[in-house]
Amino acid sequence: MAEPYKINYYNQGRSDNAYGTNGEGGGQDGYGYQVDYPAQEEDAASDVTEGHDEEDQMYEGEYQGIPHPDEQKAAQRAARTKSRGAASAASELQELSEQYEDIMEDCGHGKFQWTLFIVLGLALMADGVECFVVAFVLPSAEKDLCLSNAEKGMLGLMVFLSMMVGAFLWGGLADKLGRRKCLIVALAINCAFAFLSSFAQGYGFFLFFRLLSGIGIGGTVPIVYTYFSEFLQKDKRGEHLSWLCMFWMMGGIYASFTAWGIIPRYGWGFSMGTELQFHSWRVFVLVAALPAIASLVGLTFMPESPRFLLENAKHDEAWMILKQVHDTNWRAKGQPEKVFTVTHIKAPKTAEDEFIEIQAATGTPVQRWAVRSLTLCKLVLKNVASLVSAELRYATLFMAIIWFCMAFSYYGLSVWFPDMIKHLQYEEYESNVKMFKRERIENFHFNFSLKNQIHMEGEYIRDKFINIELISVKFEDTLFEDCRFEDIRSTDTTFENCTIRSTVFYNTDLWEERFINCRMENTTFERNRHGCHLDALEENDVLIYLVSFLGSLAVLPGNIISALFMEKIGRVKIIGGSMLISAGCTFLLFLSFTQSAIIALQCLFYGVSVAAWNGIEVVTVELYPSSKRATAFGVLNALCKLAAVLGSSIFASFVGITKAIPILLSFAALVGGGLVALRLPDTREKVLL
Repeated sequence: MAEPYKINYYNQGRSDNAYGTNGEGGGQDGYGYQVDYPAQEEDAASDVTEGHDEEDQMYEGEYQGIPHPDEQKAAQRAARTKSRGAASAASELQELSEQYEDIMEDCGHGKFQWTLFIVLGLALMADGVECFVVAFVLPSAEKDLCLSNAEKGMLGLMVFLSMMVGAFLWGGLADKLGRRKCLIVALAINCAFAFLSSFAQGYGFFLFFRLLSGIGIGGTVPIVYTYFSEFLQKDKRGEHLSWLCMFWMMGGIYASFTAWGIIPRYGWGFSMGTELQFHSWRVFVLVAALPAIASLVGLTFMPESPRFLLENAKHDEAWMILKQVHDTNWRAKGQPEKVFTVTHIKAPKTAEDEFIEIQAATGTPVQRWAVRSLTLCKLVLKNVASLVSAELRYATLFMAIIWFCMAFSYYGLSVWFPDMIKHLQYEEYESNVKMFKRERIENFHFNFSLKNQIHMEGEYIRDKFINIELISVKFEDTLFEDCRFEDIRSTDTTFENCTIRSTVFYNTDLWEERFINCRMENTTFERNRHGCHLDALEENDVLIYLVSFLGSLAVLPGNIISALFMEKIGRVKIIGGSMLISAGCTFLLFLSFTQSAIIALQCLFYGVSVAAWNGIEVVTVELYPSSKRATAFGVLNALCKLAAVLGSSIFASFVGITKAIPILLSFAALVGGGLVALRLPDTREKVLL
């Protein structure tokens, strides 16, 4: 076994406010990084000489006794160095964490972080879009794919289950293979299978492709927050992770806006015979994948997390990336002469990496791949098991309760709100139904559509129904004699206990399932359409897009407030307070009797609860060490998706039956999660381990 590196970040005898330089530490057992800068003349531009005129001037706040910001940072570093020296038994991990924080402070927050912010934000936006895609395409896809109610329910369920698997899988792999690498592969899988799903002509293939697409996008949230946090210094972390959350909201807005603009435009599709039908909802599926594609392209220009590389003894790569971050930021700030002075980094070497390499160096290529894969699985599962170790079990338990309670209530109500609106619409529609009883119509040509009607005990003699739509029409105990139905397009139309004599059905979509207990006498069906393709310009309910759009937009105020006050108020108070206020909002649902009231309460609930989500995600990042951060986030996010499945299933079953149970369940979950959140430690001043 090769001897691990012993790499020192600081020289032991250096001053408290300076990093080691090239000439230092030559006699130590260390690994120095050469910096490609020429020897400086006395008057040469460098971070030592350049800008001294400004620094030597009297700091404006000094008159008032206010310390200079650089002095504050220097004092914080000195305190950290002093604590490292005082704690003789300090772990290598803690030392690396403090040293890494010092490096990120020197790198600053600038152009590099903002570029990465956009790239990772697009990936998070893709996750938000994924949660809406199936809900938007189902009204059209159910006709195109001949979906039953059970199949529609299964499709919605599988999306969350696949995202749950993806969160667990990619979160664990990201801690062993790298954040950037796993995110690229996850997004590539999502894009590839989203593309294939848009062309799937059958329910089985469509479900399979959406399942694999969900597994890909499921890894986005755990990796994105872990990846971005490792490029942020302590005093920027809470705020900028909260700003990142806004992209999930933008995903909902993008999905609802593009769905409204594309799906009702049936002319945008095309067909190739009867085998390939590409309608507008399939165009929307393709457009919905654009944020993931854009993020995938951007990631090819982004580096791996240097913190991950240091944890895995890839010191040269980590140093080069840190130098890139430093130089990119200071050049953008107009100070290209600022020199990256880090030459020594002390980092632990993990035994797991050696274990993989030793096992992978033997046998045939197939055996090496099998051993490496098996070893990787064992390491991932070992990492998952470590989340319930003595030092992490309480953090994991508390966070699991908070994630589950928040997701159960949030996603449960996210289904309940639109379903209640649909229920109110249906009740209003039912109240306007037209009843026709014992009518007798002879020799009449119906050239207008029939909508929301019930015809009972009627007689239709030698009538013609040609080129019309039958929408929500029911014929009961009715006689049709010598009639002709031609070019009929129907929705929710049935014939019950009817007698049909000498009647012709030509080019209609009225098949056997529409005739319940009917007697057929000398009746013929010619060129009957048995497919479920969209043949009519059906009315699309714009309200489904509007509700989603307003709900996503309502998140904006909560996002802004939580981002601005995440450092001032603290994560714990934001999580607990937001969950308790959201619990109070649920009781207002008892007063919701109209569609507008439900929409208003939905916006209020989303606007308040998003602050809790932001706090939960920031705390999850800060509670766990780098070697377990993505794994923990993946496990907790998988639990979130499981809670979403349970919540949406339970809440949907009570729509139209009772409001009390969904409201009380939501209230109990939010109160319980909020009280547990108040027991969490304050991580504002915590250096990322």
